[in-house]
Amino acid sequence: MNNSGFVLVLSGPSGVGKDTVISELLKKDEKIIVSVSMTTRKPRPGEVDGVNYYFVSQEEFEEKIQNGEMLEYARYGSNYYGTPKAPVYDWVSKGMTVILEIEVQGATKIKKQQPDVCTMFLMPPSFHALRTRLEGRSTETPEEIAQRLEIARGEINMATDYDYIIVNDRLENAVENILELIYRHRRHLREGTPETEEELERK
Repeated sequence: MNNSGFVLVLSGPSGVGKDTVISELLKKDEKIIVSVSMTTRKPRPGEVDGVNYYFVSQEEFEEKIQNGEMLEYARYGSNYYGTPKAPVYDWVSKGMTVILEIEVQGATKIKKQQPDVCTMFLMPPSFHALRTRLEGRSTETPEEIAQRLEIARGEINMATDYDYIIVNDRLENAVENILELIYRHRRHLREGTPETEEELERK
């Protein structure tokens, strides 16, 4: 059995470029897969149900919570976000690196449930750059942007709780840094050996 499968939690403030980074990771490694999250928010233009998210009503989401079908979930703004449990466990058992793009609240819960989880926080090069990116995508009102920036401040303050912090200044560098850490974590799980001092220092 391939025992190098694990969950990779990737968090970061809205607008930091998580989706773009993940898209590049998928192109570079066939053993990486993305867990499709579930949410009660409305789809954005171009988003497809079952591909970008599973879009459900608040009643449906709360029913799944009651039935124990969610690996983690959190309230973000006025909406629920969460990770269905069964697909994640199945992919990990097959040796896949399963990326969970989740908020900081959910990351804490996952860390407690999955001992081999690896957590990474994608950091913007500056707060000004984050604001510019949010304004440039033209998907939120000024009020929504202000709310997201306020949430981002709190998230950034929690970045030190993660195993690794990756600054998304240049896309290519961020992707290569994440891939290097993924390969190290797989090797550690496969060989069952202690991590090196260098790896521990970066955690």
